[in-house]
Amino acid sequence: MSDIAIRVENLSKQYRIGAQKMTNRTLRDAIASAFRAPQNWLRPSKRTDDLFWALDDVSFEIRQGDAVGIIGRNGAGKSTLLKVLSRITKPTHGRVEMYGRVGSLLEVGTGFHSELSGRENIYLNGAILGMSRRYIESKFDEIVAFAETEKFLDTPVKHYSSGMYVRLAFAVAAHLEPEILIVDEVLAVGDEAFQKKCLGKMENVAHGGRTVLFVSHNMNAISALCNRCILIDKGSVIRYGDAAEVTSFYQSSFYTLAQNTTDLSNVERYGTGRARVTSIKVTPLNRDHSERPYLVTGGDLKIDLDIAASSDIRGANVAVIIYDSKGFRLIDANTAIQNSFLNLDRGRTAHVEFKLQNVLLKPGNYLIGLWIGQATYSEDIDGITYVTSFAVEPDLDTVEHSTNFPGIYQCQFSQKMIIS
Repeated sequence: MSDIAIRVENLSKQYRIGAQKMTNRTLRDAIASAFRAPQNWLRPSKRTDDLFWALDDVSFEIRQGDAVGIIGRNGAGKSTLLKVLSRITKPTHGRVEMYGRVGSLLEVGTGFHSELSGRENIYLNGAILGMSRRYIESKFDEIVAFAETEKFLDTPVKHYSSGMYVRLAFAVAAHLEPEILIVDEVLAVGDEAFQKKCLGKMENVAHGGRTVLFVSHNMNAISALCNRCILIDKGSVIRYGDAAEVTSFYQSSFYTLAQNTTDLSNVERYGTGRARVTSIKVTPLNRDHSERPYLVTGGDLKIDLDIAASSDIRGANVAVIIYDSKGFRLIDANTAIQNSFLNLDRGRTAHVEFKLQNVLLKPGNYLIGLWIGQATYSEDIDGITYVTSFAVEPDLDTVEHSTNFPGIYQCQFSQKMIIS
C-alpha cells in the first residue's frame, strides 16, 4: 500500500483579471439595466482582460504523517494551492490526488453557516466530513473545551468575534480527526496563548500519523511544527525539502531589501493594519556615534521607524526583533520593556528610534523583524517577520584573530595565562 497522502501533478490555476464586472445580480436587474441604456445592446463592451497564473505547473508528493509548511511572499500562490487541495477551487490544468478525509481551516467564515449556532455548526461540519452523529457527540465536549466558547454555543456564529469564530472552527477541524489537516494562517487572528495551543494540537495530529499542511509567515512556527517545507514564488515551487533548509534559504535569499527604505508596501506582513510601519532606516554607528557602512561586533545599531495610524491606537507596544539567518530569535527590543507605549490618533504619524548598544553578535548576516501590537498580545496591529537584513563584521581594532568561530554571541572577556 502506498504511503502517499497527497499527490499533485502539473497543477495550474489561471484567473482572468481586468474582466468586465457584472453588476447585475438578477434577471430583473439585467432587463432594467438594458432598458435604461439600450445603446449598450449595439455597442460591444470594452474588455481589458488579462490572464494571471496563480499556480504554474506545480508538482509534489506528501507522505502520510508528514507535517509540511508552505511558505512564500504575499501573492505567491499559497492560499490558491490550499483552496485547490481543499476542493474549494477547481484547477485549470493538472490533477490532485488526496488519500483520506480532509479537514481545512482557510479563512474566517469558511465552512460555517452564519445563521446557525456554534452547536449546530459543529454537527454540520462533522456531517460534511462524513462523521456519524454518535462520533461527533463523543468529541463534542472536547471541541467546546478547546475552543473556550461554552457560553456562546447556542448563539448564531454571525455574532461571534473573529477570534471566537477561529477558535471554534479550528477546534472542529482538528478534533474530528481528518486524515489530512489543512490550516492557513488564519490562526494569526487568535491571541498568542491560543496560537500556541493550536500549534500543539497540530503537532499531536502529525505525531498521530496524520498529515498536516500549514501556511504561515512565522518561520519559528514552521520550524517547530514541520519536518518538510514547500517554498512557492510566483505560482511555482522553488524548493521542497527539509523544513530547516528551506526556511533558511527563504530567509537568506528573499529578504535583501536595502537597509534604508521608505516603501514597505510590498513587504510580507500580518496584523489588523490599524497602524503600519511605513519606513525603516538602519544605521550602524562608530563609538563616537558617527555613521559607518556596516556594524562591527560590539558596536551600536540605530533603527528608525516611521509609523502611520489609520485608526486610534492606545497602549501599543513597538518591537524590533533580530533573527539569525535560520530564523531563530536573538534580540527582542520593545518599548514595553521600558514601560513606554504608543498612543497615536487616526491620521497621525509617529517616529520611533531604537538604539541597540554594544551589539555583541558574531560576524555574519542577520534579519530584522518589526511588530506593533497590544502589550497584552491580544492584537497584532502590524507585523513584518523579516523586513530587511544587515551584516556584522569583526572589529579589527580589538580582535587580533579574525577567524569566525562557531556561535552567535561574542561576550566581552578578559584572560590571562600562567605558565609554570
